[in-house]
This record gives sequence, C-alpha cells and structure tokens, in this order.
Amino acid sequence: MELRPGPEAAALRLGWLALLLLWISALSYSFSSPASLPPSPVPRVRTSYNLGRTFLGLDKCNACIGTSICKKFFKEEIRFDNMRASHLGLPPGDLPSYSANYSDDSKTWRPVEILRLASKYQNEISDRRICVSASAPKTCSIERVLRKTGRFQKWLQAKRLTPDLVQGLPSPFLRCPSQRLLDRVVRRYAEVADAGSIFMDHFTDRDKLRLLYTLSVNAHPILLQIFPGAEGWPLPKYLGSCGRFLVSTSTRPLQEFYGAPPDQAADLAYQLLGVLESLRSNDLNYFFYFTHVDAGMFGIFNNGHLFIRDARALGVIDKQEGSQVATRAGEDQDIFSCLVSGCQAQLPSCNMVPEKQSLVLVCQQLLPRLLQGRFPSPVQEEIDTALAQCGEEASPDPEVLGAATQLKDILRPLRTCDPRFAYRYPDCKYNDKF
Repeated sequence: MELRPGPEAAALRLGWLALLLLWISALSYSFSSPASLPPSPVPRVRTSYNLGRTFLGLDKCNACIGTSICKKFFKEEIRFDNMRASHLGLPPGDLPSYSANYSDDSKTWRPVEILRLASKYQNEISDRRICVSASAPKTCSIERVLRKTGRFQKWLQAKRLTPDLVQGLPSPFLRCPSQRLLDRVVRRYAEVADAGSIFMDHFTDRDKLRLLYTLSVNAHPILLQIFPGAEGWPLPKYLGSCGRFLVSTSTRPLQEFYGAPPDQAADLAYQLLGVLESLRSNDLNYFFYFTHVDAGMFGIFNNGHLFIRDARALGVIDKQEGSQVATRAGEDQDIFSCLVSGCQAQLPSCNMVPEKQSLVLVCQQLLPRLLQGRFPSPVQEEIDTALAQCGEEASPDPEVLGAATQLKDILRPLRTCDPRFAYRYPDCKYNDKF
C-alpha cells in the first residue's frame, strides 16, 4: 500500500525549498557584487615609522650591537629628523648618523644622535666577506658562519674575557688589552641583564656573539659604556642599541664651529686641549691616544661642553698593568680581524705610542681651523707660535706637552663668562678655574 504525504507535509517541503533557493541566490549575489557589501573595518596600524628589520640591521642579529632600545623605536619614542610628526617615513639609508628626538613619555622630547656601527657600504662588504670565508654564496646565514669560527668557539667556552680572546681584532681599543680593561668591558656591558660581574656566566651565546661582533667592527659603543660621561669621561651618554645602530646624546660636530666668534673658538680649543690632557693622565691610570683625528670625532653639547663624538680611533693602554698580549703579527687573524679593515689594519706597537701623539694630530689638523687669523696682534702671533711647536712631530714629548700648556695659558683669558657657555656658567663668575 503506497503512502502519500498529506497537504500539510507538501506545503512544509515547498517552504523549505523556497528558503534554500533564496539563500543560494543571496550567496551568489554576494560573490558577484562585492561592492554592495559594506567595507570591513581596517585595523588601525601605526605606520608613522616602518622601521624595517633590514634598515635597523635586526635581520643580521646576532651579528649586531644589541636590541636594548628597539622598543623605543617601535613605540615611536625615538623619531628621526628632529621632527615629532608621526607621518614621516624612514630617513635616507646610507648616512653615517641621524639627528633624532627621544622621549620617555611621548610628551617631552630631547635631541639624540643615532649612529651606524659601520657605513652601509662597509656592512655590505663585511657581510660578503663572512660568506666568502665559509665558501658560501653572496648571501648566507651570517650568524651561522660566525658561530662556527674557531674564535667564537673559544668564546663559548670562556668564563672570563681574556686578552687571548681579543688578540688580532683590528680596533685600536684592543691593540694593547690588559685583563683589568677587559674585566671593565664585561662588568659594564649594557646589552645584558645583571651586569656587574667580571665573569661571563650570565652571558648567553647570543650576548657573546654580539659583544665579539661589536668589538670587531667598531668599539665606540663599548667605550661609551665603560667610560661614561656621568663619571667625568669626555664621552656622550650611551642610551642603547637596536640592530646595527646605537643611540647616544646629541652633539654638534666641531666643524660647525669653525666660524664661531673668537671667544667661543678660544673656549673650544681650550676644552679640546683639556680633553687630551685627561686622556693622557687620569685617576684610573689609562692612557688614551688617537690613531687619527678629524673634526667629526669631536662634538659640542647644547651647553657648550666639548666631548668625543666618535671614539672608534681611540686606543687605550693600561699604564697600571701594561699590555698582556704577546706581539705575534698575523698569527691570530681570522674573519673577525677583517670585517671592516680588510686585514690591512696597521697599528703601532704598545710600547711605541708617544704621549704627544694625540696633541700633535690635533695641533696639526684641528686647532689651526679654530684659531688662526681670529685674534688681534700680538696674541695671534703667540697662538701661532705655540700651535707650531705643539704640532711638531719631530720634537720630544716634553716640548710638545709644554707647548700645549703654553697654548692653554694664552687661551684661558680669551674666553668670556656668559650664558652661552652654560657648562661653566655662572661658576665662571666666581671662580677663575672655570
């Protein structure tokens, strides 16, 4: 017996069929007419600075300085070009340094300087050298290659940074290392947590590679950390690093002051001679010397105070302990010796650096641009005579040092005491020392 559905069941089936057809029709229309749909909400993305990993060099870490200040970049609390507008893009990618502003609360800002560890060209060359050293293609995993080197394997096993671990590195800073100096590096290294110990137990493999890479390419950020301005050293404050950039307090390079008024020129020259004096003689018994100088190596803060702006050419000799590395030319050279120098770095023997070296360089190359033709007679003649004696390379150390002292005595009364020199004002009104 065949059962047939009643009229109610048939109606129900027809209703469901109609609903299904309507749904299919609506779905088809939605795919064929997307413009008819309301736009989906776009999430708000902070686009003011597309600080890419490539620009900062983060894609090269851990062949980099560190990451201690990266959050400041990505939170837009460091902004390039002395502008605080958030629509600016990245600055030109090939400059050695950049002016910027820094904030802790996004409301108050102060000028800072962002410096490359090495130029863009030098970075490209050194990265290529690393790949070539491993017989790899033009592009390779730089970190993987560096980790496999014999030098880094020694670093991994080391509990303490000893002179043999840095022997052969090209930086003047490490030409004559003592254990006391290297202990200071580890104890004050700002890119690791729990700094303060001379032992590297708290260093991860990553930390060791970053420190080794920095020392191999440019020791400037390390010098800023271990000889801080807050303790009286003539160096700007180290604020942190991100990738292959470091951030420090801002200074204007010395060459911007070559046309300064005579009293300001006298003040800057007087300060520069004082800086060199403190590098020769200080409480810690370190002797600092320049391998070469240019006006970009020195800078002036807003308060008129002169500091060393770029310390990459600064060598250090421990007069208390002396150098604890044997002189063995070429024996310890490896890829870390050649990242920026091409293995061609020629540095003097530790016992052949004269006390006069930095003075001679500065008196020959920098001070004449500040002081010559700026003052009335007979003061100008006295300055020129002292400058000539100070820059005489053939003269013995005592004569050059004496000429520098004489030049300071001539310059001291030529300086004025007014608010332009905020680093010593108003103290200079009450004390001749300032």
